[in-house]
Amino acid sequence: QVQLVESGGGSVQAGGSLRLSCAISGYPYAANCLGWFRQTPGKEREGIASIYTGDGSTSYADSVKGRFTISHVNAENSMYLQMDSLKPEDTAMYYCAAPKYARYCRQVQRSADFDYWGQGTQVTVVS
Repeated sequence: QVQLVESGGGSVQAGGSLRLSCAISGYPYAANCLGWFRQTPGKEREGIASIYTGDGSTSYADSVKGRFTISHVNAENSMYLQMDSLKPEDTAMYYCAAPKYARYCRQVQRSADFDYWGQGTQVTVVS
């Protein structure tokens, strides 16, 4: 059984930082593409960052590039999202995700490219 659990969300002032964690268990692939997404009510989930765990290569959406950093610890199969210089527009429910089949990734992935999702962790940025 594949499970993903996010943590680390909360409320922060604009310009502040948060570090999100994603604990992954029951996943059969040692090298694969993983991603972080965010969603606000009435909108589709938006891919913001991805990482290929085989070589550590990362990709970011333009909206977060230079402010967010995705990372992965292979030994624990834990993924992280360091968020700096947060803006009110970053307010959303944040999700981590994994695909059904292992694959390479060199660009931010679409929501449809993933099959396993965490329950989400809320990030609220206030002015």
